[in-house]
Amino acid sequence: MLASYVPIFLFILISLGIGIAAISAGRILAPDHPDDQKLSPYECGFEAFEDSRMKFDVRYYLVAILFIIFDLEIAFLFPWAVVLDEIGVFGFWAMILFLGVLVVGFVYEWKKGALEWD
Repeated sequence: MLASYVPIFLFILISLGIGIAAISAGRILAPDHPDDQKLSPYECGFEAFEDSRMKFDVRYYLVAILFIIFDLEIAFLFPWAVVLDEIGVFGFWAMILFLGVLVVGFVYEWKKGALEWD
């Protein structure tokens, strides 16, 4: 019975070996010259260790909502397209309703100016 798990253990060992080899090669071969530009915050636009009550631009959240809208759309459209013949007209109109809700969110983002990159 244990012999049936040998391919799984072999797969795990090979994948761990490839992962460790890739990380080791990156550490050995990649240049490591950090400077102020590389160490600066880039995700949310403000320093991470300042006052937690400081004001910042709300467009950061609008872009995050926009990403979620498109991410949900793609995550649900692929499986829906695969089983469209099986779910019939009800599934079609359910997806149209879902896409309508996403369009409302998209229009909200558009009106708030999240698509304007200054």
